[in-house]
Amino acid sequence: MKKNPKVEMGNQAHREIPGNPSTATSSRRKLNDRSERKSLRLLGETDWDHWTREGYVVVRRAISTEQAERTAALLWEFEEKDPQDPGTWYTPPRSQMQMKELVGTGMVEVYNHQLLWENRQEPRIYDAFVDIWGTEALWVTIDRANLNFPSRPGFEQKGFIHWDYDPETRPQNVQGVLALSDQTDEQMGGFQCIPWLYRHYDDWKKTQPEGRDPFQPDITGLEDKLVKVKLEAGDLLIFNSLLPHGIRPNRSENKVRIAQYISMMPAEPENEALRQWRIHSWKHRVAPEGYAFPGDPRNWEQTRYGRARLSALGKKLLGLDPW
Repeated sequence: MKKNPKVEMGNQAHREIPGNPSTATSSRRKLNDRSERKSLRLLGETDWDHWTREGYVVVRRAISTEQAERTAALLWEFEEKDPQDPGTWYTPPRSQMQMKELVGTGMVEVYNHQLLWENRQEPRIYDAFVDIWGTEALWVTIDRANLNFPSRPGFEQKGFIHWDYDPETRPQNVQGVLALSDQTDEQMGGFQCIPWLYRHYDDWKKTQPEGRDPFQPDITGLEDKLVKVKLEAGDLLIFNSLLPHGIRPNRSENKVRIAQYISMMPAEPENEALRQWRIHSWKHRVAPEGYAFPGDPRNWEQTRYGRARLSALGKKLLGLDPW
């Protein structure tokens, strides 16, 4: 197969940090503080209060259960695993992950399949991010998915808490997780976070030693403040990038946490290099490059799947059409 020409992303700082490189690390636009008094499209006032206090919010039924099931089936197919046969679940990684904390967490290196894009351009998901940012002109991240299997000997995953962006830089950014299976059992893995540290970061950092890891906090003494967020298939969780978070270990007997990562941030049409990379990624089914994104060495997206069809909204969320 002829390789596509390399397109520089114009955002090289991402190469050494965990954050997704398909958008900027931080927006010049601040997150919505509702000072402009715009009405919320989707979130209720209770949702908004939870978002500002806890650093995350859950949008129930952001997509249908049927769409979640279709997307989950794609991930099983892509990983060449049988959901009914645990004997197929435990295989060595296909490529090396620079971010060692993610090894064994079940990342699925698929980025531009039609089903992933259908979820990204779902109006209900878009409206939630419009509320969070206070603007309609958004770009969606080109991100992957997750199959988090129960821990087994040789395939243990301890779980960890981290930031994808150094909180000292006060990033204006958010991240999101779309549940593709029910995750109401706290033992089965899934999203965990520490809202207390989100609220008390400035005081907490005064107690920490110099030279600490800016992306992975020492949570000794904070274990009782971990929040395990319960989601049902089709629910979308959006969280502030200042919220320390991670994937909790799956200690269940046979349940698999399945999810797609989706986020949006204000569009940057003036960043032509990044805009062209995004279009290139969609057009040629190319994965991001960076510290936490090894890609799929089989190149299945290029050889097995066609280019995703975009709605009018999807073309704007990609950057193909202007807002």
